[in-house]
Amino acid sequence: MTDSTKDEKEKHRDDKVKKQIALIEAALYVAGRPLDLKTLSRIIGSRSHRKARELARVLMKEYEKRNTSLEILELEDQRFVLQLKTEYASKVRRLAVRPLLTDGPLRTLAYIAFKQPVSQKQVIAARGSHAYKHLRQLIEMGLVERERRGRNKILRATEYFADYFGLSHNPSTMKRQLIRIFNNMINQESKENKKNE
Repeated sequence: MTDSTKDEKEKHRDDKVKKQIALIEAALYVAGRPLDLKTLSRIIGSRSHRKARELARVLMKEYEKRNTSLEILELEDQRFVLQLKTEYASKVRRLAVRPLLTDGPLRTLAYIAFKQPVSQKQVIAARGSHAYKHLRQLIEMGLVERERRGRNKILRATEYFADYFGLSHNPSTMKRQLIRIFNNMINQESKENKKNE
Protein backbone atom coordinates (compact mmCIF):
# COMPACT_ATOMS: atom_id res chain seq x y z
CA MET A 1 0.00 0.00 0.00
CA THR A 2 1.42 3.37 -1.00
CA ASP A 3 1.64 6.39 1.27
CA SER A 4 -0.95 8.25 -0.78
CA THR A 5 -3.41 5.35 -0.42
CA LYS A 6 -2.85 5.33 3.36
CA ASP A 7 -3.36 9.09 3.47
CA GLU A 8 -6.59 8.80 1.49
CA LYS A 9 -7.93 6.07 3.80
CA GLU A 10 -7.00 8.12 6.87
CA LYS A 11 -8.65 11.22 5.41
CA HIS A 12 -11.76 9.19 4.59
CA ARG A 13 -11.84 7.83 8.18
CA ASP A 14 -11.40 11.34 9.61
CA ASP A 15 -14.18 12.70 7.39
CA LYS A 16 -16.47 9.86 8.48
CA VAL A 17 -15.78 10.57 12.18
CA LYS A 18 -16.40 14.31 11.67
CA LYS A 19 -19.68 13.54 9.93
CA GLN A 20 -20.73 11.19 12.75
CA ILE A 21 -19.95 13.85 15.35
CA ALA A 22 -21.98 16.38 13.34
CA LEU A 23 -24.87 13.89 13.21
CA ILE A 24 -24.77 13.50 17.00
CA GLU A 25 -24.81 17.28 17.38
CA ALA A 26 -27.75 17.60 14.96
CA ALA A 27 -29.69 14.85 16.75
CA LEU A 28 -29.17 16.44 20.18
CA TYR A 29 -30.19 19.85 18.82
CA VAL A 30 -33.35 18.64 17.09
CA ALA A 31 -34.44 16.34 19.93
CA GLY A 32 -34.28 19.08 22.56
CA ARG A 33 -34.05 16.36 25.21
CA PRO A 34 -31.50 13.77 26.36
CA LEU A 35 -30.78 10.92 23.95
CA ASP A 36 -29.54 7.47 24.91
CA LEU A 37 -26.60 5.61 23.35
CA LYS A 38 -28.90 3.28 21.42
CA THR A 39 -30.47 6.25 19.63
CA LEU A 40 -27.12 7.96 19.02
CA SER A 41 -25.63 4.71 17.68
CA ARG A 42 -28.51 4.35 15.25
CA ILE A 43 -28.13 7.98 14.11
CA ILE A 44 -24.44 7.51 13.25
CA GLY A 45 -25.06 4.16 11.57
CA SER A 46 -23.17 2.08 14.10
CA ARG A 47 -24.08 -0.81 16.37
CA SER A 48 -21.43 0.18 18.89
CA HIS A 49 -22.70 2.07 21.93
CA ARG A 50 -19.06 2.52 22.96
CA LYS A 51 -18.30 4.38 19.72
CA ALA A 52 -21.38 6.61 20.12
CA ARG A 53 -20.29 7.43 23.70
CA GLU A 54 -16.73 8.24 22.58
CA LEU A 55 -17.93 10.54 19.79
CA ALA A 56 -20.49 12.25 22.05
CA ARG A 57 -17.72 12.86 24.58
CA VAL A 58 -15.50 14.33 21.85
CA LEU A 59 -18.36 16.69 20.96
CA MET A 60 -18.86 17.50 24.65
CA LYS A 61 -15.18 18.51 24.94
CA GLU A 62 -15.46 20.64 21.77
CA TYR A 63 -18.35 22.56 23.38
CA GLU A 64 -16.30 23.04 26.56
CA LYS A 65 -13.45 24.55 24.49
CA ARG A 66 -15.83 26.87 22.60
CA ASN A 67 -16.91 28.58 25.81
CA THR A 68 -20.39 29.42 24.49
CA SER A 69 -23.82 29.56 26.12
CA LEU A 70 -24.50 25.95 25.08
CA GLU A 71 -23.21 22.79 26.69
CA ILE A 72 -23.46 19.06 26.19
CA LEU A 73 -23.86 17.01 29.34
CA GLU A 74 -23.52 13.30 29.94
CA LEU A 75 -26.21 12.26 32.39
CA GLU A 76 -25.82 9.53 35.01
CA ASP A 77 -27.80 7.03 32.93
CA GLN A 78 -25.47 7.43 29.92
CA ARG A 79 -27.71 9.81 27.99
CA PHE A 80 -26.44 13.03 26.43
CA VAL A 81 -28.21 16.38 26.19
CA LEU A 82 -27.49 19.69 24.41
CA GLN A 83 -28.77 22.58 26.51
CA LEU A 84 -28.29 26.18 27.56
CA LYS A 85 -25.91 26.67 30.46
CA THR A 86 -27.89 27.56 33.58
CA GLU A 87 -26.28 30.98 33.91
CA TYR A 88 -27.77 31.94 30.51
CA ALA A 89 -31.09 30.08 30.76
CA SER A 90 -32.46 32.29 33.53
CA LYS A 91 -31.67 35.45 31.55
CA VAL A 92 -33.29 34.38 28.27
CA ARG A 93 -36.12 32.16 29.52
CA ARG A 94 -38.74 34.87 28.99
CA LEU A 95 -37.84 35.02 25.29
CA ALA A 96 -39.17 31.51 24.76
CA VAL A 97 -42.20 31.59 22.46
CA ARG A 98 -44.55 30.34 25.15
CA PRO A 99 -44.23 28.10 28.15
CA LEU A 100 -44.85 24.40 27.74
CA LEU A 101 -47.37 24.55 30.57
CA THR A 102 -49.17 27.24 32.50
CA ASP A 103 -48.86 27.38 36.30
CA GLY A 104 -51.81 25.12 37.17
CA PRO A 105 -50.87 22.09 35.05
CA LEU A 106 -47.21 22.60 35.96
CA ARG A 107 -48.03 22.43 39.68
CA THR A 108 -50.15 19.32 39.11
CA LEU A 109 -47.30 17.75 37.14
CA ALA A 110 -44.80 18.60 39.89
CA TYR A 111 -47.11 17.03 42.48
CA ILE A 112 -47.41 13.81 40.45
CA ALA A 113 -43.67 13.61 39.78
CA PHE A 114 -42.88 14.16 43.45
CA LYS A 115 -45.49 11.76 44.88
CA GLN A 116 -45.44 9.06 42.18
CA PRO A 117 -46.91 6.55 41.96
CA VAL A 118 -49.96 8.46 43.16
CA SER A 119 -53.68 7.80 42.77
CA GLN A 120 -55.75 10.18 40.68
CA LYS A 121 -58.02 10.53 43.73
CA GLN A 122 -55.09 11.90 45.79
CA VAL A 123 -54.14 14.35 43.04
CA ILE A 124 -57.69 15.70 42.81
CA ALA A 125 -57.90 15.98 46.61
CA ALA A 126 -54.62 17.92 46.75
CA ARG A 127 -55.02 20.05 43.63
CA GLY A 128 -58.80 20.48 43.34
CA SER A 129 -61.34 19.49 40.68
CA HIS A 130 -59.62 21.66 38.05
CA ALA A 131 -56.85 19.04 38.10
CA TYR A 132 -59.03 16.77 35.90
CA LYS A 133 -58.43 19.20 33.05
CA HIS A 134 -54.71 19.35 33.90
CA LEU A 135 -54.48 15.55 33.86
CA ARG A 136 -56.11 15.35 30.44
CA GLN A 137 -53.58 17.87 29.10
CA LEU A 138 -50.59 16.18 30.77
CA ILE A 139 -51.58 12.75 29.47
CA GLU A 140 -52.13 14.12 25.93
CA MET A 141 -48.68 15.71 26.06
CA GLY A 142 -47.13 12.41 27.11
CA LEU A 143 -45.80 13.81 30.40
CA VAL A 144 -48.00 11.63 32.64
CA GLU A 145 -49.29 8.09 32.25
CA ARG A 146 -52.38 6.64 33.88
CA GLU A 147 -52.75 2.97 34.81
CA ARG A 148 -55.85 1.23 36.14
CA ARG A 149 -55.38 -0.84 39.30
CA GLY A 150 -58.75 -2.30 40.19
CA ARG A 151 -60.99 0.71 40.74
CA ASN A 152 -58.08 3.11 41.20
CA LYS A 153 -56.22 5.09 38.57
CA ILE A 154 -52.50 5.37 39.30
CA LEU A 155 -50.51 8.27 37.84
CA ARG A 156 -46.79 8.45 37.08
CA ALA A 157 -44.48 10.82 35.27
CA THR A 158 -43.28 9.33 31.98
CA GLU A 159 -39.75 8.87 30.68
CA TYR A 160 -40.52 11.71 28.27
CA PHE A 161 -41.18 13.95 31.30
CA ALA A 162 -37.80 12.96 32.78
CA ASP A 163 -36.05 13.57 29.45
CA TYR A 164 -37.77 16.88 28.82
CA PHE A 165 -36.85 18.28 32.22
CA GLY A 166 -33.42 16.63 32.37
CA LEU A 167 -34.29 14.38 35.31
CA SER A 168 -33.41 10.79 36.12
CA HIS A 169 -35.72 7.97 35.04
CA ASN A 170 -35.36 6.45 38.52
CA PRO A 171 -38.28 7.75 40.65
CA SER A 172 -36.29 8.01 43.91
CA THR A 173 -33.42 9.87 42.19
CA MET A 174 -35.98 12.08 40.43
CA LYS A 175 -37.55 12.89 43.80
CA ARG A 176 -34.15 13.99 45.20
CA GLN A 177 -33.54 16.12 42.10
CA LEU A 178 -36.97 17.74 42.47
CA ILE A 179 -36.33 18.49 46.16
CA ARG A 180 -33.08 20.21 45.16
CA ILE A 181 -34.89 22.22 42.45
CA PHE A 182 -37.73 23.23 44.80
CA ASN A 183 -35.25 24.27 47.51
CA ASN A 184 -33.30 26.39 44.99
CA MET A 185 -36.54 28.04 43.87
CA ILE A 186 -37.52 28.81 47.46
CA ASN A 187 -34.07 30.24 48.21
CA GLN A 188 -34.13 32.37 45.05
CA GLU A 189 -37.63 33.63 45.86
CA SER A 190 -36.65 34.62 49.41
CA LYS A 191 -33.56 36.46 48.09
CA GLU A 192 -35.74 38.40 45.65
CA ASN A 193 -38.21 39.24 48.42
CA LYS A 194 -35.39 40.57 50.61
CA LYS A 195 -34.16 42.74 47.73
CA ASN A 196 -37.63 44.22 47.28
CA GLU A 197 -38.03 45.08 50.98
